Amino acid sequence: MLFQVGGQGTRPTFFEMAAAQQLPSSLRAALTYSLGVFALRRPFVHKILDYEDEFFALLMLVLETHSLRTTDASFAESLYGLRRRGVKIRFKKSSVLADSGDEIQHAGLQKRQKVLSVVFLVVLPYLRSKLQSIYNKEREATLQASLWGDSDERFDIDFVGGGDNTLGSRDNLDNEASAGARWIKRLRKTIGACYPWLHAGNEGLSFAYQLLYLLDATGFYSLGLHALGIHVCRATGQELMDTSSRISKIRSRERERLRGSPWLKALQGGLLSCAYAVLDYAQTGLIAAVFFFKMMEWWYQSAEERMSAPTVYPPPPPPPPPKVAKEGIPLPPDKTVCPLCLQKRTNPSVMAVSGFVFCYTCIFKYANQYKRCPVTLMPATVEQIRRLFHDV
Repeated sequence: MLFQVGGQGTRPTFFEMAAAQQLPSSLRAALTYSLGVFALRRPFVHKILDYEDEFFALLMLVLETHSLRTTDASFAESLYGLRRRGVKIRFKKSSVLADSGDEIQHAGLQKRQKVLSVVFLVVLPYLRSKLQSIYNKEREATLQASLWGDSDERFDIDFVGGGDNTLGSRDNLDNEASAGARWIKRLRKTIGACYPWLHAGNEGLSFAYQLLYLLDATGFYSLGLHALGIHVCRATGQELMDTSSRISKIRSRERERLRGSPWLKALQGGLLSCAYAVLDYAQTGLIAAVFFFKMMEWWYQSAEERMSAPTVYPPPPPPPPPKVAKEGIPLPPDKTVCPLCLQKRTNPSVMAVSGFVFCYTCIFKYANQYKRCPVTLMPATVEQIRRLFHDV
């Protein structure tokens, strides 16, 4: 599985480098979300979420180590067809009249550079994540203390009025406090005070390097690559073809190092084959699994919405109009005329039992005297008269 963005030369574009740098964080967010959804049905998955930083760091340690060992690139860089190359700057001197310059040569990664690359790719992000969580907790505790007061101070106030025995027990508790706990508390306060400056400095340096890389003023995309002396370059077609042969050579050497009885060698060879298969398809499988999970989530979510959505039924037909009684007052042809006074209705009011509209004064007098509707002769009282504010 290989994604490449168009461009000329071996120097990657800014968008390729940005995409490769943001892939691990996007992958972590997708994996965390997926595990959170699975944890709703399988509670034991919460144990993995409790150690989210350690779990993801271990996963990336395996993937980054394997990728750097076989392709000289990080997990994300190999996905975009990029390779890491050691930089060797060789100064050349020319004549006095000619301008002096330097020549940059690329070479394969040394073992030290691969180890340090793993440190920059896995260890430092893990430490940054832990420092971020400690800073968030310390900031939350500081905010609560500013709003509600320190819990230790409230505890002291509660114990002040308890007598001499209470003060003595408080002193014993203070004496039993371990030095390690106090040291951890001081360390957290130090991190809470220093972390914003460290984070701002790191973000500022990252922005500066990315801006210089975008302007083609430097060949290093980040401070880590500059410190290691590594350029990220596009892999040529021949390098991509040689990668498989290189991997097969490495694995054949590892199989030759197996020692022991024949059955033990066979067992070790089988385990190595399984590990190689997992690592080979981890890159493609991990990305494909995330896309597949998001697609399935969208599918089932839309299905659940359709099932849980209330069914909209058509409104029932209106009831049949009441029939006019033979002995009742006939209805005038004009619907805006009151059947009692045969004049244009004023203050229209409806008789609730029948639905016919009259003048308020007319229907009030009639219902108060006869206790019925004048048209249908249905029993009615003045309490069943309803005022209409819009007459048709």
